[in-house]
Amino acid sequence: MKIRYSLQVMTIALGLNAAYIGAACAQASDAPASDAPVTATKLSPADQQFVLDASTSDATEIAASKIALKNSNDPHVRKFAQQMIADHTKLSDAMSTLVAKKGFKQAPAADSALVGKLQTLKGKQFDQAYVEQIGVEAHQRAVDLFQQESQSGTDAQLKAAATHALPTLQHHLKMAQQLAGDMKGSS
Repeated sequence: MKIRYSLQVMTIALGLNAAYIGAACAQASDAPASDAPVTATKLSPADQQFVLDASTSDATEIAASKIALKNSNDPHVRKFAQQMIADHTKLSDAMSTLVAKKGFKQAPAADSALVGKLQTLKGKQFDQAYVEQIGVEAHQRAVDLFQQESQSGTDAQLKAAATHALPTLQHHLKMAQQLAGDMKGSS
């Protein structure tokens, strides 16, 4: 099935993206020592906002996908949710590691209104809302957010991390659009 192949390709691509972000973090910590005092690199207000928005996006994806594992009976939706938990956890961890080295700490919090709404739904009603709101709409916003950072971010490492995460998010969006189309076709 197309979704299974897409998930396998996505897992490989995400592993490569996480490795790249990890390498960028390691490279930052391997900088030659100098006599100057060590200070954390400050992120611009725009880069800080990107980190906060990306963290919220990841936390919302993870929380909503955990609900999907409980509230959905559709094996395709559940498989998509498992992939979202794995991928967004890796993206979130890599981002946290990168920005922590720059002296910025974020406490990711999910969109409680959206997650709360999803908790009240079950079955096909849940599946449709989850795929549309988390799969399609949230990923479209995430693609736009990461595209903006990759084009106009001011921190080179954060900009590179956004650029390398972008294909993963674009692939998630395509998977969600395909799943939404499959669900409409079967109703």
